[in-house]
Amino acid sequence: MSRDIRRNMALFPMSIVMQLTELSARQIRYYEKQELIHPSRNKGKQRIFSLNDIDRLLEIKDYLEQGINVAGIKTIFELREQELREQREQEQREVLEKSERKQDLSERELHKWLKSELISARAAGRAALTQGELSRFFH
Repeated sequence: MSRDIRRNMALFPMSIVMQLTELSARQIRYYEKQELIHPSRNKGKQRIFSLNDIDRLLEIKDYLEQGINVAGIKTIFELREQELREQREQEQREVLEKSERKQDLSERELHKWLKSELISARAAGRAALTQGELSRFFH
């Protein structure tokens, strides 16, 4: 299992995240409402956080301590995500150009492309990567 997939797996409940970040549940819910974080939900609709979510909360906390407001933090994250999207799009163009020469994607290239799509979707809050969801694609 790759490092990115492990870091995106939603494993931690709110109580653990509160202890790790020293943030209140109210603060964490506020950052979610401001779309700075995108925790997954379990069947009982409780928030479940990944290591990346925890890292992002700690980063938010650091920015706030530096005097950057929530709108500024949101802008920083949006610019970073835009840069990552552009980088992924470039990688995908390269894969597609390579595949056009081969006429089809190899299984490895397909897995690489699928993995990048799922991770980027999770980072953008469009999909949740929870434990076990990727096992059907990666053996």
